Amino acid sequence: MKIQILGTGCAKCQKLYAETEKAIAQAGVSAEMEKVQDIQEIMKLGVPMTPALIIEGEVKASGKIPEVAQIVSWLSEASEK
Repeated sequence: MKIQILGTGCAKCQKLYAETEKAIAQAGVSAEMEKVQDIQEIMKLGVPMTPALIIEGEVKASGKIPEVAQIVSWLSEASEK
């Protein structure tokens, strides 16, 4: 499973990365995490606000940090596909 964390490296972006790591551990899924910090790449992905979370190519959150439980739910859904 591919997970992308979009952001320029701010504190919120780092928190989203950490929360996503916790969610992966709780969900027990195998995932590859990628930080996307280049503003041009972020714009290409069509995300209006950072931090943003993309799971398997689908934007799940933008401009906020979702709860770990919500991320776990998204990971579980994606692993069932």
